[in-house]
Amino acid sequence: MGATGATGNALLQSLLALGKPVRALTRTPQRPLPGLAEAHRSRVEVQYADAADPDSLRTAFKGASGLFLAMANSPAQVELETRVIDIAADSGIGHIVKISAPAAEPDSPVAISRGHHAIEGHLRASGVAHTVLRPYAFMQNLLRLAPTVAQGVILGAMGDAPCNYIDCRDIGDIAAAALTRPDIAGGTYSLTGPEAVSYPELASRLTALTGREIRYVNLTPDELRDNLVHRAQMPTWLADHVTEIQQLAIARPESPTGTVADILGRAPRTLDVFLHENADRFRQ
Repeated sequence: MGATGATGNALLQSLLALGKPVRALTRTPQRPLPGLAEAHRSRVEVQYADAADPDSLRTAFKGASGLFLAMANSPAQVELETRVIDIAADSGIGHIVKISAPAAEPDSPVAISRGHHAIEGHLRASGVAHTVLRPYAFMQNLLRLAPTVAQGVILGAMGDAPCNYIDCRDIGDIAAAALTRPDIAGGTYSLTGPEAVSYPELASRLTALTGREIRYVNLTPDELRDNLVHRAQMPTWLADHVTEIQQLAIARPESPTGTVADILGRAPRTLDVFLHENADRFRQ
């Protein structure tokens, strides 16, 4: 599920590279899947599915042995993902790989993480074999900073706290391994890139990349939330989420794990490589 999203699409590419049969589920099957080469299209079965439509899930899950469950964060996430898990169990799916979140705890200061904790509990209770992936901040989400980088600033409320970043392509490779390798199936894995980087350091790297001075402006949590709602036009729940995860990085200083290298036998992609690959986006 989520074949058009950043992690789902990365997994699709990883499974194709492994020569595995794959069914890509999307609410918009009439649209081309992003990044899918023409030569690979005949190898992917694209099918409609919507977590709010139980009948579509039952149809989509027929004949499948494993399910990748990644849904966009939302206030309805617990309801939707638990429904998916129940229908997957009833449909005979034998293994679910779920994208969760760091600090997926019952008393987490991040509301979305509390929701993931509830979903993980439901998954355990379902009796379906499962693997849980808890990636930290997606490098791809840094592209959302491009509009303010064009104005010479990055806004945040993390001070100089380090933040773990991971490339979604590495998450896709880990998810593919979890779906195809019995030796790692069944675990719960925290996923990061090779380094934790603060916003001031990110601004310094973007300065070097763009040739323009990029400053980090540290806001209070309330100032950041108001900016996200009123200037970035974020829904209030999402602005709350962004603010909460930035405050969590202060309360719980982040450092990288070696999980990606341990599982894949190679180093994870670096932030510098990602920034250079997307230099044109930040230079606009």
